[in-house]
Amino acid sequence: MQWRSILVGLVVLRLSLSCMLWLAFGLGPSWGFNFHLGFNLHKLDLLFREEKETEPRDNSWSERIHGPRYEETETTCASAGEESPKRSYLSFFDGNKDEYVRRYSFFPDTLKAKMKDMAKEMFYFGYDNYMKYAFPEDELNPIDCEGRGPDVQNPSNININDVLGNYSLTLIDTLDTLLVLGNVSEFQRAVKLVIDTVSFDKDSTVQVFEANIRILGSLISAHILLTDPKHPFGNVGFEGYDNELLHLAHDLAVRLLPAFENTSTGIPYPRVNLKNGVPPDSVNETCTAGAGSLLVEFGILSRLIGDSTFEWVARRAVRALWNLRSNETGLLGNVVNIQTGQWVGKQSGLGAGMDSFYEYLLKSYILFGEKEDYRMFTAAYESIQNHMRRGRESCNEGEGDPPLYVNVNMFSGEIMNTWIDSLQAFFPGLQVLNGDVDDAICLHAFYYAIWKRFGALPERYNWQLQAPDVLFYPLRPELVESTYLLYQLFDEDNPLHKSDNKYIFTTEGHVVPIDKRFREKQWNDDFPCEEGALTEREPVNQPAPRNISNCNRIPEERRYTLPLKSIYMRQIDHMVGLF
Repeated sequence: MQWRSILVGLVVLRLSLSCMLWLAFGLGPSWGFNFHLGFNLHKLDLLFREEKETEPRDNSWSERIHGPRYEETETTCASAGEESPKRSYLSFFDGNKDEYVRRYSFFPDTLKAKMKDMAKEMFYFGYDNYMKYAFPEDELNPIDCEGRGPDVQNPSNININDVLGNYSLTLIDTLDTLLVLGNVSEFQRAVKLVIDTVSFDKDSTVQVFEANIRILGSLISAHILLTDPKHPFGNVGFEGYDNELLHLAHDLAVRLLPAFENTSTGIPYPRVNLKNGVPPDSVNETCTAGAGSLLVEFGILSRLIGDSTFEWVARRAVRALWNLRSNETGLLGNVVNIQTGQWVGKQSGLGAGMDSFYEYLLKSYILFGEKEDYRMFTAAYESIQNHMRRGRESCNEGEGDPPLYVNVNMFSGEIMNTWIDSLQAFFPGLQVLNGDVDDAICLHAFYYAIWKRFGALPERYNWQLQAPDVLFYPLRPELVESTYLLYQLFDEDNPLHKSDNKYIFTTEGHVVPIDKRFREKQWNDDFPCEEGALTEREPVNQPAPRNISNCNRIPEERRYTLPLKSIYMRQIDHMVGLF
């Protein structure tokens, strides 16, 4: 009979606890709480039920791969949002916080300061050693501790030669970073070094895309920050500066222009020699991102100097690519022939070969205000949601698999493989800029879970096998930018946050302000619609977009709790094999 005594004791304990909770939260005004009984007991029920695993109801793809999933409760707290206090209910039960709440619900100021100092230390470790051992060459070879530039002995070594042009790449690439870190004196010294030592009159064959985002973008950014009359970073100007960085940017852009000549489509050649133009043996194939991600830098340059040429050629390339999208799905491929307009690579995804094309459609609209850019972006985003997105309808509600964006055939929308690459981690940041914060939170959590498991994002990760396909991490910034755009409290006092200016990052992470100057053109459009880019050519019978949301869809209660419910964070961790 001993077991009966134990059972009776447990029942009595449960009833006692229920009465105490009822008195405390239902009838206890003297305790300082004014909650409704049903509301609070329901919250308590959710709190304890989050830890409970449920049996799977179907054989979804993640179940077959990852085992049983967690399902949400039948009801949610959102219906009582108007009566909820502006404080997380979890704060009243600190002793019952689960692992995720304890780990991710706060970021102490002391830890924030420590992490900020670590970031500075890492930057200066790289920068100081580059200046000591490598400058004026392009970058520091960390193995031999010496500088290196293009591989002149092996022109086919495009991994090196596409990026390094014998123009002090690292020094130029870090100019605006020095200002963000508050080092005005070193910024001024670095600018003077660039002015005194850098020339683009080089017999170097570089990738147009890389030269644009790394060199042109940084020169433009540094010039704008240097000459900003609002002085957001303090008085960073110096006597004698005569727009030399802008002149250098203009000179480089002129040397990239031959890539846009002699192409039947207007899509540029992928590489150009800075002294001699397009090499005679240049290939006719280029990736969508490489050809279609020039508009931000080229457009700002055009509007700064009043010359439409650079924006014109960049916009013509975007329109040409856009007109080649599939009639059936609205998707683009990842590799195209610049002469025939035929798709050589038919894979459509968010990663390599595609990523910054989507990014620059939206960022160009934010900077320049051209409605054409936003129309293209919204149509592309709808096609992405319709054909690449897998998983449950909502990120943070309901049942089913966590949202995942897969690589598909541009014409059929069928899955082509089971991997994603680290470049895809830019997409949550883009979703934030588009107001789709709910989906951004969930997708970011997926990439962060992979990071937690491996200590970095593998260059290519197989989500079906839960294992990397390509086992290296080339210090890519995509996940960092998405993290920053979701959680800007890392450095609240930085001028980026406190100045009157609003800023946006280029795809290489260079800082440019959202300036009304960039929304003004000193010329008339030569071909507003001549190539049909604005013609409505959307596929017929397309389903409505499945998951386009905005900040207002986030329930009031969730603004004071974890951005992603613990039950779904745990599900994502299971999805990548963390435990």
